[in-house]
Amino acid sequence: MKLTRADIKKIQEEIDNRNSELRPKLLEDLRTARAQGDLSENFEYVMAKRANNKNLSRIRYLENMIRTAQVVEENAPEDVAGLNREIRVRFPEDDSEEVYKLVSSIRGDSMKNRISVESPLGKALKGHKAGDVVNVRVNEQYSYLCEILEVSAVTDDGSDELRSY
Repeated sequence: MKLTRADIKKIQEEIDNRNSELRPKLLEDLRTARAQGDLSENFEYVMAKRANNKNLSRIRYLENMIRTAQVVEENAPEDVAGLNREIRVRFPEDDSEEVYKLVSSIRGDSMKNRISVESPLGKALKGHKAGDVVNVRVNEQYSYLCEILEVSAVTDDGSDELRSY
């Protein structure tokens, strides 16, 4: 997975928070629920155990992301589509326009128009400028065209939350 240094920093902050603040609270909840007696019919215990396991799973997931990450730099010129660029595109097929922000995989959220540079659309847009028409290859049987109308740099203020798994 391709991540920026800012992504890795944000992931590490989440890991640290989960280990130092959330984990002790969840373990205390688990101890309290366990003390209530019969565990087979103890809903609080089941839920506390589930929350603790979910937290541990998220920590392992994030640690694995850092361990296997390929660090990418945000070094494209401001007028070229790349990481942390907003791109206004037109789809000739239905004559519609959209504005997307190109982000790393961990921050992708199509519902918020944050498109991963590893997605078919992100791959097609990356490295191109306003005025270029690119072919977005979805799979072997389907592709479509889009025209880049505008590329603008945006600062990474850290507000793009990390995608859950």
